[in-house]
Amino acid sequence: MKLKRVGILMFLMLMVFGSSFSQSKVIELWNGKVPGAIHNDKFKQIVDTTASWVDKHSIINPYLDVYLAPKEKSNGTAVVICPGGAYVGMAVKHEGSQVAKWLNSLGVTAFVLKYRLPDDSIMKNKAVAPLQDGQRAIRIVRSHAKEWGINPQKIGIMGFSAGGHMASTLSTHYNEKVYESDDLTSARPDFSLLIYPVISMEKGITHWGSRVNLLGDNPTPEQVKHFSNELQVNSETPPAFMVHSLDDGAVPVQNSINYALALQKFKIPCELHLYQTGGHGYGMGNSTNTESTWTEACRKWLEMKGLLLSK
Repeated sequence: MKLKRVGILMFLMLMVFGSSFSQSKVIELWNGKVPGAIHNDKFKQIVDTTASWVDKHSIINPYLDVYLAPKEKSNGTAVVICPGGAYVGMAVKHEGSQVAKWLNSLGVTAFVLKYRLPDDSIMKNKAVAPLQDGQRAIRIVRSHAKEWGINPQKIGIMGFSAGGHMASTLSTHYNEKVYESDDLTSARPDFSLLIYPVISMEKGITHWGSRVNLLGDNPTPEQVKHFSNELQVNSETPPAFMVHSLDDGAVPVQNSINYALALQKFKIPCELHLYQTGGHGYGMGNSTNTESTWTEACRKWLEMKGLLLSK
């Protein structure tokens, strides 16, 4: 009987430990009132979480997966994560839930944003749909800060690949009125973490698939400039930590370099790590090469910025 009780106790301890770094709730962004939505009976919401790389998402009602930091570790910092996928899918595991659990281990509360992917069949203006979802996500997190043990001045945005474009768009267009609302809560991130991000829509620099999926085949010069976020930086753009590999064959490294130089022009704190290898889409890193050390560099940057200090 004694051995049996010990076994049960160990099982319960494992259950508690496992749940301390797991998704705790799901929050729908718009409560069914999605701005600019077009009803389409043929478009069904599908969330495929079985794929090993990019999960295919057809999202009508975007939502946040909430990963609350363990109370004994929580430092009041929060990060909204935007997985990548060229605005046609979402890598919700290695650029989403795995990252959220890592942030939890640092005492950071994380939110994985399952945003709408641009689609003319369900959106009046597909170019602004991801920005609408990003603004709404930051406002939800900030307005619930006290409830979730978050400092409302320590809320960041994080994005991988096309999710990095979404994160940098939010960082430069957070004040843009893209939906009707009486909510005056600020949508400005306090910092951004951009991992092999798409930043520009300019020819020769952009990731072409992301550009076409967001802006269509023939965007106007004004649209291209508007969503080339290296051209939209100003003195109020939040500080950034950035990662890119020089051999990235999908998203040219100039995306990160040009954004970093734009931030430097306005004397905004920025740290850019350029790695010799890694290619694209490596998430938190899965090799023995130096790009796999970016998470430690990021942790140190967050620490330096005072974002990992105890509350």
